[in-house]
Amino acid sequence: MQQRDFDEFRELMNAVYAFYGKDISPFALDVWWKALLRFDIGAIRNALSLHCQDPDRGQWLPKPADVVRLLDGGSGDRSLQAWSKVERAIRQVGPWQSVVFDDPVIHAVITDMGGWIQLCQVTDDELPFRANEFRKRYQGYALRGCDAFPKALTGIAEAHNRAHGCLTRHDEPLAIGDAGKCAMVFMSGHDQQSAQPVRISQALDVAAIEQRPVTTKAIQHDDAA
Repeated sequence: MQQRDFDEFRELMNAVYAFYGKDISPFALDVWWKALLRFDIGAIRNALSLHCQDPDRGQWLPKPADVVRLLDGGSGDRSLQAWSKVERAIRQVGPWQSVVFDDPVIHAVITDMGGWIQLCQVTDDELPFRANEFRKRYQGYALRGCDAFPKALTGIAEAHNRAHGCLTRHDEPLAIGDAGKCAMVFMSGHDQQSAQPVRISQALDVAAIEQRPVTTKAIQHDDAA
């Protein structure tokens, strides 16, 4: 939605609350607006109508999460769909070829898990455990957002050829999923490069040169993702 949709949205929410014999407070309206801002007003109207007709949940006033679930699916559903796509690529493409998925969150999660090459080398016995880890991490990103992700996931061939300065057209990543969305992920992502650790004295020297304070957030562990 855009700001110009607010009046229509307010009228819609007033009508929904009136349907359930309630009045919507300014605070509740603000929560609803922020929760549904990324969706189209027409889609929101349809989702609210569907909720009211739901024989199991429709007897209760909807919450923002009910409408988001109808519009976007739960994070658990999305993580399962994402893993199905990844597992299919593991089996059909494998670790040699670099890949670009049509979902930036997939790139962020696989990077956190050690990268495409490492993920492709798991055994069949290990795969269910890696699937659970993937889904938990994916759901975490779905809640907090994904601002940074690599433009592609590097395979063995590209990594080897890049190290020897002899990249060829065969090292070009394969698009996995919707081609248009893969292109957007590739253009929006960053080059995947491993940051080399430095001694704290070197970091202090750099900070002094740049005249900016050093914070304790420079090194973080993501074990809880």
